[in-house]
Amino acid sequence: MSRALKLAALLALFATGAVLALSLAPASGSAQTETTTTTETTTTTEPTTTTVETTTTVEHTTTQRVTVPPRTTPTTTSSESSSSGTPTWVWVLLAILAVALVALIVVLATRGKGGGAIPPEERRRRLDGAVAGWAAQGWAIESQTEDSAVLRSGPQAMLISVDAAGHVSSRPLPPSGAPPSY
Repeated sequence: MSRALKLAALLALFATGAVLALSLAPASGSAQTETTTTTETTTTTEPTTTTVETTTTVEHTTTQRVTVPPRTTPTTTSSESSSSGTPTWVWVLLAILAVALVALIVVLATRGKGGGAIPPEERRRRLDGAVAGWAAQGWAIESQTEDSAVLRSGPQAMLISVDAAGHVSSRPLPPSGAPPSY
């Protein structure tokens, strides 16, 4: 596993942990609500001959503190307004995912850049090394070019080749006079 891929995996793991920590953290305070109650009483007295009106106003204020526990699971209702905005942890998560995506694109784009075409001298050196290995096992060189060689051992023939990236491959050839099989 390449170093860049390991780093991308580590960043993704860190992002997951940060999101879980932010979403499961309890609220640091409790909400307090104050309620004020006002009572007004009106009394009216009417004698038969004269009208006397007496009004008495009684005002009484009550303050009550209500402690609301923090919510453990978010609830939504249809009357909730969307103007409250997006929570900060969502933006943090999106930023982390964007950075991870950019890192992954860079890793995939640069992957294989060092494995492009190699110089002809290096291809020749790799071919010579492969041919020497087969020759040590009793194979003889029948013909050789810059990037391939045909080896023979009795009736068997083998083609050894080196591609532009420097990969060495070998495959058996059909016996002399036989039609090639595809």
